[in-house]
Amino acid sequence: MSKPLKQIHLAAHFPGVNNTTVWSDPRAGSHIEFSSFVRFAQTAERAKFDFLFLAEGLRLREQGGSIYDLDVVGRPDTFTVLAALAAVTDRLGLTGTINSTFNEPYEVARQFASLDHLSGGRAAWNVVTSWDAFTGENFRRGGFLPQGERYSRAREFLATANELFDSWHGDEIIADRAAGAFLRDAEAGAFVHQGQHFDIHGRFNVPRSPQGRPVVFQAGDSDEGREFAAADADAIFSRYSGLEEGRAFYTDVKSRLARYGRRHDQLLILPAATFVLGDTDTEARELAHEVRRQQVSGATALKHLEFVWNRDLSAYDPDGPLPEIDPDVSEEHIARGRAQVRMYRDPLATARAWRELAAAHHWSIRDLVIETGNRQAFVGTPDTVARTIDDFVQSDASDGFILVPHITPGGLDEFADKVVPLLQERGVFRTEYEGTTLRDHLGLAHPDDARDERAAS
Repeated sequence: MSKPLKQIHLAAHFPGVNNTTVWSDPRAGSHIEFSSFVRFAQTAERAKFDFLFLAEGLRLREQGGSIYDLDVVGRPDTFTVLAALAAVTDRLGLTGTINSTFNEPYEVARQFASLDHLSGGRAAWNVVTSWDAFTGENFRRGGFLPQGERYSRAREFLATANELFDSWHGDEIIADRAAGAFLRDAEAGAFVHQGQHFDIHGRFNVPRSPQGRPVVFQAGDSDEGREFAAADADAIFSRYSGLEEGRAFYTDVKSRLARYGRRHDQLLILPAATFVLGDTDTEARELAHEVRRQQVSGATALKHLEFVWNRDLSAYDPDGPLPEIDPDVSEEHIARGRAQVRMYRDPLATARAWRELAAAHHWSIRDLVIETGNRQAFVGTPDTVARTIDDFVQSDASDGFILVPHITPGGLDEFADKVVPLLQERGVFRTEYEGTTLRDHLGLAHPDDARDERAAS
């Protein structure tokens, strides 16, 4: 008997602070005006996507002592945007990145429970940590948290938030049209938590929401991050672009679930992916090349190289060879608050490898940054892209993809109109929503049902 086809999960990422967005394109819209978010979200819902995803930035980025001015900044607060979108969408999930290092469990739990109520059960939380004291300078406690304790706090933060969500049960509140809502159980919302990072007690004042808890996403790729996802997350983002790399990540993370009493299908693997469509595969490749040149200007390429070299490289020609001088490996880094600082743990080894690549392919600085900075990208005709996405999912390299268009808010339209119908024809993507909550879309059990299942096993 042949293996049944897996259903593909698709989501849409409204790009934030990054170099994916080609903001110089005349078709690019505002990242602040609400109309941009509305168009993007309603396109995703029209295409029957699972959810919309917003990243978050807690501080303007700096490099060489100046504000980094080569990509888009200024997007409004995540909770504000998602709550507003709840009013102009009906089924689309609403996922926000909220930091566990500098926030507090009670506040975040209250915000997510409220969003889940306002949206009718469509809230999701991408749990992230901040590793640098630079971002911490914006907050009361500054950079107090050692890097090694980030996941310890994150795990306890999520566990504490779950205790708050679970402090209510469905039968503890009575809705009365005349009197409003009142408690049936005097202990509803009561909580006590004592731990390494949090010592709180009181009453949680938001009743149990439709999903019980928001869907939980996690983005870490370290061993700690993978373990955190296997224990507590409903989905994990993947950065692996190749089929074999994707399969290896998929197998590794899914294999960790059993030790936490979880099934293979209780954690979804969802890489981010860009896309470029054309009438022919050749035309699409040519368009993709143009897009990458727009995304990585000469100035952007030099700034990116400075992440590794830790030196001012503004005097170098971005269309010329890589610097012969070695990176500065001192503790003081030229780029403050940049995620890329973590990606290059051995700058000297990275520089050697990049020089070898550049020499072998006759790449300039800009060529190198373009070629080494690629994320998963689907390039081709709509049929080619649909077939490739399906191949990845059916081959267990992912459970779906979070699509990141290079133009917002209209960049998702072509995918929705041309690729989604082909996936539907293949029988691997829904033609209508079958449920009302994000858990329904993702095939995830309600927390109460999942808890009962674990207890029974």
